[in-house]
Formats: sequence, C-alpha cells, structure tokens
Amino acid sequence: MRRPVPEPISAGEESVWDYPRPPRVEPVPERVTIRLGGVLIADTSEAARVLETSHPPVYYLPFESFVDGALIPTEGSSFCEFKGEAAYFDVHGGGRVVRRAAWTYPRPARGFESLTGGVAVYAGDMDACTVGDELVTPQPGRFYGGWITSSIRGPFKGEPGSMGW
Repeated sequence: MRRPVPEPISAGEESVWDYPRPPRVEPVPERVTIRLGGVLIADTSEAARVLETSHPPVYYLPFESFVDGALIPTEGSSFCEFKGEAAYFDVHGGGRVVRRAAWTYPRPARGFESLTGGVAVYAGDMDACTVGDELVTPQPGRFYGGWITSSIRGPFKGEPGSMGW
C-alpha cells in the first residue's frame, strides 16, 4: 500500500508524517485535563506525549494527577514493539465506569523509561480531554489512543483504509 499524502501544514502546525519511527517521547508544556461523568478526574502540567509516524500524539499523565479511585487495575495486557507490555485500567468518574479505557507501561522498554508512572486514556471514552484550553478530538478507530488538536495534521492512522500504512 502506498503512503498517504500528508495534509499541508502552516506555521505552528505539525504533520504526523514528520513524527519519527520508532516514536519519540517529549514533555508537554500545557495543562492537560480529563473529565468523566461530569467531574474532573485528572489535571496536570507534567504530561508527556508520544509522537509516532502517522499517529496523533498519545498523552501520558502522571498516575498521581488522577483523583483517588479514578483508575482501577483490570485484567489483560497488550504489547507494543517499542514501549513493551501495557497494563490496563477501568476508568471511574462521576458514577460512570469505562472498562479498559486507560493503560500504562509498568516496565517500559529501553528508551521509553520516562513513561514509567504515566497513564494514557482513550479520549473518545471520556466526556472531555483538553490540552491547554483546547478540547481534543480522539484518533479515529478504537485501536489507537491519539489526541488530535487543531495544530495536528494527518491523515491519521485509524481512519478507514489505513491499516496497511
């Protein structure tokens, strides 16, 4: 399958097609929040994001930035060729429970040690996720967990027909 044609970018924008493979982890200077069930369940200015070719950034918040009881470990795992084995959480907030909506890398692979203690969530399963003052859009498809902001350009992995990218 041919590589898709990247959308044009303007000053201050990023193309997911300029992101590296293997991925890169970088700190996020903006405040990041997550709401579920009408309540704030996470709030931090110490998030990190993972940038990987064709994917919107995946945001990892420190475990401590979640309110008590928001993350309940659950069964199952998955494996990333770069980051290692992920463990999952059910996410609780305001009387809502979303099964397996968050994950972490308890022992990340070499090069991704900075993700230790970080938790990512599927934005589409939450009421709202923000970066700075901006409400994010979830990455298309349920397999990936990227967050799309107005400065990120695709096309994005997860859209129909993108599995072979």
